[in-house]
Amino acid sequence: MHPIKVAVIGVGSLGQHHARVYRELGAELVGVADTDRMRAAEIGARYGCPAMTDFRTLLRRVDAVSIAVPTLQHHDVGRACLEAGVHVLLEKPMTATPQEAEDLLGIASARKLTLQIGHIERFNAAFRKALGSAGGIKDPVLIECRRWAPFTSRGADVDVVLDLMIHDLDLALALAGAPVHDVQAHGVAIVSATTDVAHARIVFENGCVAALSASRMAESKIRELRIYQPDGYVIVDLAQRTGRIGRRAMGIAGVAEVLTETIEGDSQEPLKLELQAFLESVATGAPPLVSGREGAAALKLAYDVMARIAGTAHDT
Repeated sequence: MHPIKVAVIGVGSLGQHHARVYRELGAELVGVADTDRMRAAEIGARYGCPAMTDFRTLLRRVDAVSIAVPTLQHHDVGRACLEAGVHVLLEKPMTATPQEAEDLLGIASARKLTLQIGHIERFNAAFRKALGSAGGIKDPVLIECRRWAPFTSRGADVDVVLDLMIHDLDLALALAGAPVHDVQAHGVAIVSATTDVAHARIVFENGCVAALSASRMAESKIRELRIYQPDGYVIVDLAQRTGRIGRRAMGIAGVAEVLTETIEGDSQEPLKLELQAFLESVATGAPPLVSGREGAAALKLAYDVMARIAGTAHDT
């Protein structure tokens, strides 16, 4: 079987790693593209492939692409690639609007192409281990997520809900396994023109409740997931890829106690697992682990959260 021919469109701080990992996975890196000519040339030279400023010149030569351009360009670049018959891995958020996401879904479905969205926490080793453990995540009742980071100018033009919280909205949707019933949210803009700190409460139709907090005003990075369910709990430090599982057990004289088990994620890079899954989906035709439909669902929920925040701001 010949290596899958790939290209990376957008080789900034994230896209450069897509190029590196494709090389490490043995895919044929046909080229990289970026509107910054010098940046494209730098990454192309680093990984031994042609570099260009117009991504369209690559589309006849590749099977699949990673798209890591600014969010406002996701739809137009993604649409051009799908219409050219190219499989697409699109970084999160899927597009700038839910309507744009639906448009890409329609094209990918009509052309039977893989459309995977880069919600990388699904490939976090500790999260995957918690899902696979016999006593791990199985029937969540309460989900808590904290995603805090210090302020940087990068990404500050995007609402913190789309920049950070969307990772946890995707996890909550995947874990709850039910449609959303109600959304409550509050947020505040501190140094940006958009929301910098946001809190959301998501109620699902099966009764599961998710409480999410996202901030880019923190002193240090925190990426933590807590799941509470009948007879136990799961805590995952997504940043350190560690965690623990607690289970109720009957101790001496029938007194209930909690037994704990440590989760140690392996050292595999989440991006490598993500791109490997994408290549496998392209090769086999199997549905991607994070489908375009799931990416669109997370984006829609993010917009619902932002709408609630806008509503509460207008009420005050």
